[in-house]
Amino acid sequence: MSEHQIVSLVSLVGFLILVSSGFRSHNVTWRKGFFMAGAWAGIFAVVILFIDLVR
Repeated sequence: MSEHQIVSLVSLVGFLILVSSGFRSHNVTWRKGFFMAGAWAGIFAVVILFIDLVR
């Protein structure tokens, strides 16, 4: 593992800690969190497909 990959891994863990603490402070359950993540993934997929069709 190179030092750049280690830095990326540490920052990813830090981001996950920030997101999980934000969910905890707003009393978001795991089920609702997965639903919101799926909704955002769907939105990004639709936008990417739209941009691909326009090109």
